[in-house]
Amino acid sequence: MKKKIAIINQRYGLEVNGGSELYTRQIAERLKERYDVEVLTSCAVEYVKWANHYNEGVETINGVTVRRFKTLHERVPRIFSALDGEMLAHPDADRDLSDRWIEHMGPYCPQLVDYVDEHQDEYEVVIVVTYLYYLAVKSIVRIKDKAIFIPTAHQEPFIHFKMYKEVFGAADAFIFLTDEEKDLVHSIFHNEDVPYDVMGVGVDVPEDVSAERFKKKYGYDNYVIYVGRIDEGKDCPRLFKYFMEYKKRNNNNLKLILMGKAVCEIPKHPDIISLGFVSDEDKFDGIKGSKALILPSKFESLSISVLEAMTLSKPVIVNGICDVLKGHCVKSNGGLYYKNYFEFEGCVNYMLNHPDEYEVMCKNARKYVEDYFQWDDIMDKFDKMIEKVGANSERKHQ
Repeated sequence: MKKKIAIINQRYGLEVNGGSELYTRQIAERLKERYDVEVLTSCAVEYVKWANHYNEGVETINGVTVRRFKTLHERVPRIFSALDGEMLAHPDADRDLSDRWIEHMGPYCPQLVDYVDEHQDEYEVVIVVTYLYYLAVKSIVRIKDKAIFIPTAHQEPFIHFKMYKEVFGAADAFIFLTDEEKDLVHSIFHNEDVPYDVMGVGVDVPEDVSAERFKKKYGYDNYVIYVGRIDEGKDCPRLFKYFMEYKKRNNNNLKLILMGKAVCEIPKHPDIISLGFVSDEDKFDGIKGSKALILPSKFESLSISVLEAMTLSKPVIVNGICDVLKGHCVKSNGGLYYKNYFEFEGCVNYMLNHPDEYEVMCKNARKYVEDYFQWDDIMDKFDKMIEKVGANSERKHQ
């Protein structure tokens, strides 16, 4: 009989397509070949208010058991904003303020936390994904000797809150997505003695990808592309500002194509094209036809879109303030990074005006993913970590 494991994440479903939630589904669907996998999650499909969308209870998605718990109250933006401001001003806040903040950070599912407390002995290990939210904060401190923590941490104000010392101190093992994430966590929490591994993720790209198909459908040929949620948290307004300045200073027909849901204003500009939410076919075809993928975000723990572009032999232009994104470029020689407008302009024009070097970057990008982001290698590491933590837990309870 397969050993049973649990995975905790704030959202889970076929409709949840980004970030740690997609990563959780990818690993759950691969781990089910070896284990009886149960995902513990909320009923929410969106992360702004955490409104209940899915039915409470148990369902099966692609062979994975998913146990959902209701959000008992939605996030109220006015209340959360006030608490958030107070926490940012007082990162060493006492437990009362911290508890109110994390409850409103959400998703507020105390019944899930109680379930973990009561049923943890049924699982070989409990894998907790993403450090930031209520479910991780309140669950991991209840798990005894079998918590594998995948924090998806990056340099942002929240990780310096005093409350997270207890959270990061409760893990029995860590899985980091990048060396930069590992170094960040160790530098803040000084927990180098806790077992860990750096695993990354695999990259899934369809076999049938066609730049010509995208060009025929949309009519665009000379463009850079942004893929993902279009919002302030990804520093999209700065990207728009830089690109419009670039167009004033450079006489060419380069376009910026955006793919994804817009939750901030997109300027009306003839060379900024928003296609909204698109199919996977259009997304991958669009990346393949681009000159480069641009990611302006300051806060990333990995970035699937960057790795997808590299898999398709496309170089990337990223925000050098983010150590993880800069690291992809430095380690691969398949991308460029900027920290101000003139560096941004230089990155774009280097790729446009140096065709020989550009072709080398395309090949380097592809090789980087082939060398470091393959699912077979990653899942072998997962097996070893689960076996190690499970065995240690059994010894402690004998």
